[in-house]
Amino acid sequence: MIADVFENDRKLLWALCYRMTGNAADADDIVQETFTKVLSNPPRRMNQPLRPWLIRVAINACRDLLRSRRRRNYTGQWLPSPIATDEDAPASYEPPAPETDSPAARYEMLESISFAFLLALEALTPTQRAVLLLRDVFDYSIEETALDMSESNVKVSLHRARRRMRDYDKNRVLLNTKRSEATRRALEQFLLYLNTRDAAGLERLLTEDVVSISDGGGEVAAGLLPIRGRDKVIRLIRALLEKTSGAPIVSFRSLNGEPAILFEGINSRATRATRYTLHVEIDDTGRIRKLFTVLAPSKLVAIK
Repeated sequence: MIADVFENDRKLLWALCYRMTGNAADADDIVQETFTKVLSNPPRRMNQPLRPWLIRVAINACRDLLRSRRRRNYTGQWLPSPIATDEDAPASYEPPAPETDSPAARYEMLESISFAFLLALEALTPTQRAVLLLRDVFDYSIEETALDMSESNVKVSLHRARRRMRDYDKNRVLLNTKRSEATRRALEQFLLYLNTRDAAGLERLLTEDVVSISDGGGEVAAGLLPIRGRDKVIRLIRALLEKTSGAPIVSFRSLNGEPAILFEGINSRATRATRYTLHVEIDDTGRIRKLFTVLAPSKLVAIK
């Protein structure tokens, strides 16, 4: 019976743990850890709903992981691990549909798995992150969000979390069909200019203050710092192309709710990565202002 109840909430738990950690493999591990705990040490009051207990256990595991992650020195730049949001993606990776409309939620489910949102969450403490997600994404009440805190502490943590999210809110871009189409066009142009070695085309496509961030996680070579400025980014692209042989397999995917490119079968003397994903952020004119490249193999486990 416990296993059946847990299975009903597995999707919700995974969605919450992924947003907490920004890592699909970590979300898998924590959900499994929660399942093991509910079987070996179930809550005393089994006549009450199991979901609040499951969420508390999973959230506490996520907070412990985040604290541990911040104590370790991460090699280079941290980016979320991509998850597929194609129509044929595994159900556990899709944003859960709310059981009822949530007019009080500040952020949409799909928005809350975007790279921009997950990166903004990195400015929060683990507790602030948990409170913001439960309250402003999953639309839980203050009482339901309390976990192991008093309601007054929840309100304080939420206030501080929202304050730290102000920069994100100020530059917030909602995901919609028009935005997705513009992002895909930018990716198609980028790929065309790469294939034709069209430096002038790249210069037109990239904003002057474009930023390139890559995450190798210490597993493969990647830039340790962001590359800022159009000239520097184009020089980087040229250098990488010169050290890549053969033609990689290229596919357009929907990752984290937005169009992205998956490169596979790569033979690069520069990075040693055999596959990676490319995500971009565009401005209002459709030009690319940010490039995010995830190369760490451990972060690509959810991409099949």
